[in-house]
Parts: sequence; structure tokens; C-alpha cells
Amino acid sequence: MATRSNRLPFDLHALEAFLGVCDARSMALAAKKLSLTQPAVSQAVADLEARMGVKLFDRSVRPLALTPAGEIMRQRASALVSEARQLATVIRHTAKGRLALIRAGLVDSLSRALTGPIASFLVNHADQVSVQSGLTATHAGALLTRNLDLFIGVDDMSDIEGFDRHELVTEPYILVLPARHKIPRTVTDLAALAGKLPFIRYSARSKTGIDIERYLRRLNIDFPQGLEFDTPFGVSDMVARGKGFAISTPICIAEAALENRDIRAAALPGPQLKRTLTLVSRRLELGTLPRDLTKACKSSLETSTLSALRRSLPWLSGELLT
Repeated sequence: MATRSNRLPFDLHALEAFLGVCDARSMALAAKKLSLTQPAVSQAVADLEARMGVKLFDRSVRPLALTPAGEIMRQRASALVSEARQLATVIRHTAKGRLALIRAGLVDSLSRALTGPIASFLVNHADQVSVQSGLTATHAGALLTRNLDLFIGVDDMSDIEGFDRHELVTEPYILVLPARHKIPRTVTDLAALAGKLPFIRYSARSKTGIDIERYLRRLNIDFPQGLEFDTPFGVSDMVARGKGFAISTPICIAEAALENRDIRAAALPGPQLKRTLTLVSRRLELGTLPRDLTKACKSSLETSTLSALRRSLPWLSGELLT
């Protein structure tokens, strides 16, 4: 009978034995800690190496040392075994209508607006809640490696299968200048602005920064390099201090919370540029929770941030979509 090509190269018991040897650096000590015989542990590791087609331990030294392949295996196996050990607990909690743990990522530009509402919603659905603010790229990577259960950010990961997506809000990119500075009305005026004020950037580590640089290249504008920041506060604060101008968004301005500082906002000359903030979660793993959380976030965002922005920036009211 032919061996199936898609057969898994290990089972969880073999991984547990392998990790035991990693910790103890000895087959005998690992067997004792796992309440197994030494031959059983040795055979499990040997079978694992045979299936993988690589040596995981250097047996020529004492205590046993991991090979480079073994070190990679240890890192990945730890996550798999940990996930498996938590599975029964998660299933029991889910059957009771609650999760044991839920981890949510939140893009920096919504940190002030949604950290509280997200935490308040999730604490009613899980015993332990972790809300982590930061860059969308970091959260997307954490979702892929199962270090997050969902995130809200600028990248909807549309090129990757297996995820559900729920849009929160679409907003335009706008021009942000120090108070009393003349607003550029054409693309030519925008390009010339750098001769009078430095351009303050969102860093290329952020999706916002990447989108803005791509937009400027389409306009054949090449602003000199200078100050750049990961966070909306850094960008907005420098503009408020008169250190330059920026391309940002209404929600990013609200996140900076510089109500008492003079910043002038205006529409971008030339083609429109928008961004959509989306909740992304692994498909079918959290039931209706992502959809319900999206609804709660939309309601909170509309009540606080968006309504305030429409009052302060009435000229863009039609551009804020929920």
C-alpha cells in the first residue's frame, strides 16, 4: 500500500517526548519526567527524526545538543503542544458560552477610541482578555501565527484565504498643516509646499505610511526625507509645533487628541486616497463574536469619534463612511 503523501510527519506524543528531551538534555531524565521508559522516549525521537528526514539532536556531545533543525522544531513544537493542551479547556468554556482567552490587536490610530469598548465587550465573552495596540503589520503576523485571535487594522489580508473580514469605517486621507498656513489647491502647489515646510511622514513600517508613499509616487512627488513616526500622535504633534506638514486621516488626528493645538486640515488636491479599517478573524473559529464586536465598535466609533469629527471638520462629513 502506498504511503499517503500528506501524512503528518509527527504526532503530539512524539512532540511531547521531543520537547521533554529538549528541556532535560537527556533521554533518561526526559523519560523520568514524562513517566515513560527511556526506550520509549528514544524511539519516539528516532521516529520523529526518521519522518522529518533530519537529525534533531547532536548525540556526539553530552548533554545532548539541538541541531539547527532541532532548534526550529523546538520553537514550532512548543506552540503546537501548548495549543493542544489548551484545546480541551477552550472547548469546555465555549460549550458554556464563554472563551478561556481572547487576544485582540488594535491599530494605533484607534487606540484611544476603541480600547475601552473592545475590552468591555470581550470581557463579557472570555475569562481572560488581552488587547494589544500597535502596527497592523505586526498584528497580521500575530494572527497568522495564532498569537492573536482577531485584529482591527488597515490591512484586511484579502490575499490570504481562511479569514473573515468585517469593515468598520472608511475615511479619506487629508492634508494637515500648521495653523494659518496657506492650503495648496493643486498637485503643483502640493509639490511646491516642501520648499516652505518639511514633510512629516508615517514610517514605512506602517500600512498608512506605505499607502501615502505610493500615492505620492503616482503624483510624481518626491518629498525629501526627514521626520517620520509610527504613531498618529508623533505626526500630528510635529505639525502642531509648526515643524512641517503631513498627509494623515481624520481618525488619526482624533487619536492624537491635540484639541487645544492649532492644526489646519484640508482636502488633498488631486486624486482621492482612502483607507478602510477592518476587523479580521480566523474563519468560523469565534462564531458570531467578530460580527457582534464589529457592530459594537461601529456604534462606539459613531457616537464618539466620528460625530466629533463631523462637527470639527464639516467639509468632509460626506467622506466618513460607516
